[in-house]
Amino acid sequence: MKNNNLIIIILSVIILTVSCTKVIDLKLGNASDQLVIEGNITNVKGTQTVILTKNIPFSSPNNYPPVTGATVKISDQTGNIYSLAESTPGNYTIANMAGIQGTAYTLTVATGGQTYIARSTIPVPVILDSLTDKNDPLGGSSNGNNKKLITVHYQDPAGIANQYRYIMWVNGVQVKDIFVEDDEFTDGRYVSSDLMESDIDIYAGDKVTIEMQCIDEPVYKYWFALESQQTDGIGGSVAPANPPTNILPATLGYFSAHTTQSLTLTVK
Repeated sequence: MKNNNLIIIILSVIILTVSCTKVIDLKLGNASDQLVIEGNITNVKGTQTVILTKNIPFSSPNNYPPVTGATVKISDQTGNIYSLAESTPGNYTIANMAGIQGTAYTLTVATGGQTYIARSTIPVPVILDSLTDKNDPLGGSSNGNNKKLITVHYQDPAGIANQYRYIMWVNGVQVKDIFVEDDEFTDGRYVSSDLMESDIDIYAGDKVTIEMQCIDEPVYKYWFALESQQTDGIGGSVAPANPPTNILPATLGYFSAHTTQSLTLTVK
């Protein structure tokens, strides 16, 4: 009888334990049809571009519907206004234009009965001095070749708050990882910063191109939030959280007025 009572008690505890376990419902973002703005203006004379798309559900393929028929303008603090033409569906461009350092630019996008406004200022340019490569301490090897890590080198100016974004291409293919940093702990120092990426393995003989952008603080906060999440891109999902945007009223995306410089290295 005692054994039977013990078995009943054990079964009761198991049932209570299972029944009291909280079911966690992970609600992945599956919202869609929200405007995504990707606006850029640089200090290099050429074609400046604003891309308008709609975001898609988290579970959908990466096919972002373009937003056509919008009115897109960029103005500067001196009153100049530049109208962008829709060169291809969702791509709004203006040719032979260069931004000026220290100048604040305003992006205005009118679409779907709503007007969106974003402001960004081109910082003082910081020169990308050089690129080097070294064996990746966390990487392995392929056919006896060591995986490589790319390092950027530059002199950070003293007494100025600087923020940087890097874009990497390996043999012409853009790396998906996001790279940003500021000078909170490197103000006025000569910086050698390793770009830790996990997307494309780099080996001797590969050609690596790095674009360095000097960006303002709101744009830095946007990319830093994405870097922390390392998501698949701004248009694909609103999970786990939308990065802070400099666009009003708030929507997905950013407007970045920045400097740009690129260097290419053949890995040894």
